[in-house]
Amino acid sequence: MPCQQRGQARRGQRWRAPGGGVIWLPAAMPDAVLLACAPALALAIDRLLGEPGLRWHPVAWMGRWLAWAGERLAPRVGEPRVLSDARVFWFAALSWCGAAAAVFALAWLFQAWVLTQPVWLAALALGLFLKPLLAWAMLHDEVLAVERALGESLDAGRAQLARLVSRDVSQLSPAQVRESAIESLAENLNDSVVAPLFWFALLGLPGAALFRFANTADAMWGYPGVRGGRDWAWAGKWAARADDVLAWVPARITAALIALPAGHTAGPGRLWVEAARTPSPNGGWPMAAMALALRVQLRKPGIYTLNPEGRTPEPADTLRACAIGSRTVGVATLLACGALLGVLV
Repeated sequence: MPCQQRGQARRGQRWRAPGGGVIWLPAAMPDAVLLACAPALALAIDRLLGEPGLRWHPVAWMGRWLAWAGERLAPRVGEPRVLSDARVFWFAALSWCGAAAAVFALAWLFQAWVLTQPVWLAALALGLFLKPLLAWAMLHDEVLAVERALGESLDAGRAQLARLVSRDVSQLSPAQVRESAIESLAENLNDSVVAPLFWFALLGLPGAALFRFANTADAMWGYPGVRGGRDWAWAGKWAARADDVLAWVPARITAALIALPAGHTAGPGRLWVEAARTPSPNGGWPMAAMALALRVQLRKPGIYTLNPEGRTPEPADTLRACAIGSRTVGVATLLACGALLGVLV
């Protein structure tokens, strides 16, 4: 960059890179701090205002496209197969890649424009548009609602849990309902908060949007067999593996943030052993860390038992899990802000 341009950049001016991209260089530490506070602002908006309406929610937009595409990609069970398994896989993979590229590009273009605005407006816009890509307040409140519903009746607890999980809840005992709620809290702590913050710290809004798309696609397409009358074994394979890759590092960060301040004596080796009990390469890490932190066992009947030496969770453990989650979110937010500040100054 020529000397004159460097001087302008130091004073907070815009500098247009040779390739056409826009780079914002804060003029001073206060400007950098403002931009770095975007994750904290997003979490504050999450707590104060909650989720935007479905009409305006970008994740709902992603979900509508995924539902539309999924109906055309996953073959119906019982109908004659038109495409081979390999063709189904590649059509679904290419559809995922095309949609993911569009999500990333739109977020990049928006962020590039935002970063040409005054720094206070840029920080506000980044926090405002990061908010729909993460969700902690709703998750926290829904898990507590399961515990309140259990206090009324088992049927009420099951019905409330069905809002959180995709498994069949009709035969779950009160203890299993509570365990499932705590498991959902721990797993979604990564998917809904830590991972979006991680990718935002790395790539800004495009990174957070890409992860949210991948995670939503996994939730809607990533089934190993039949669901909703359609065979997802090959149509959902790419979506499932892509989510596994993007969530791999954040899942282990989430587990560390849960485990390190908890004060239990289990080391990384024990956490590794417990996480490996689940079929998921990522979901087991935060769930195992939560089981060890609470010193309880968490089970999915017929599939796994985490921390089998632990006791059965009690109502107070749900409250403790939410408290651990809130602490984890706070630390993750501070780390994301700190990482951004380190990049900006």
